[in-house]
Amino acid sequence: MLRGRGAGPGPIAGDLVRQAMISDPGATRVSIVMPAYQEGDSITAVLERLFEAVSLPCEVLVVVDDPADTTCPVVQRLAKAEPRLNCLVNTYGRGPANAIRFGIDHATAPVAVVTMADGCDDVRQVDDLVRLVERGVVVAAASRYMAGGQQVGGPLFKGLMSAAGRSLRLLARVGTRDATNSFKAYSTAFVRAVGIDSRDGFEIGIELTAKARRLRLPIAEIPTIWLDRQDGMSNFQVAAWLPRYLRWYRFAFGPQLTVDQLKALAQSTDNPEQTP
Repeated sequence: MLRGRGAGPGPIAGDLVRQAMISDPGATRVSIVMPAYQEGDSITAVLERLFEAVSLPCEVLVVVDDPADTTCPVVQRLAKAEPRLNCLVNTYGRGPANAIRFGIDHATAPVAVVTMADGCDDVRQVDDLVRLVERGVVVAAASRYMAGGQQVGGPLFKGLMSAAGRSLRLLARVGTRDATNSFKAYSTAFVRAVGIDSRDGFEIGIELTAKARRLRLPIAEIPTIWLDRQDGMSNFQVAAWLPRYLRWYRFAFGPQLTVDQLKALAQSTDNPEQTP
């Protein structure tokens, strides 16, 4: 499923895209996964900007935990006029990590992009992130901390925590200065090969970055400007999720592993709340 020393042979995302385009030139090239919680009408402007920005053939999967979530009727109404849009009800358990897992598991494209429903991400960069994965990286990160990137607003504690992500590039030699940012594109073949062990918050971004590093698979980044949300209330719980981020920070350090070794090590690492 993966190409690279110690990871086993197989197609990269770009190969899968080319194969799909031969049989269907209009094939979906990216599945955009957007976890949402009680966004209500606030999600309308976010989705409008997304569809305006993305030029590649796509599907957008808005994932909620409960069919009674206020996001659902808004997305369902918009989906009547936008066939690329779907609202999915997550059955893996509550929380953003489970919603993202559920969304990626239901993605039909060879590339999956995770972006937030709060409008903080610059979705004009989705196409560029997808093309990086199609060129061969397994993780393409939108980076606030490289030249040309910026974080505007947000809690101080969130900025301090992101310093850990920046240090990973220096100390563990991962291919991004912003391992903690959730706004990333992934090879879906890579994600399905290594699995997702996170079950709580938005730590999936650093988890998959750490796993790619231990497999010595390529990671790349482009600059982004993150703007704190102007409408609604953030559901980001930094203090509660910090131990989970630290778990994957530590995981990024160490020798190269095979996929089987990586999965065994991830499962042996203390994660008492993990469920299937």
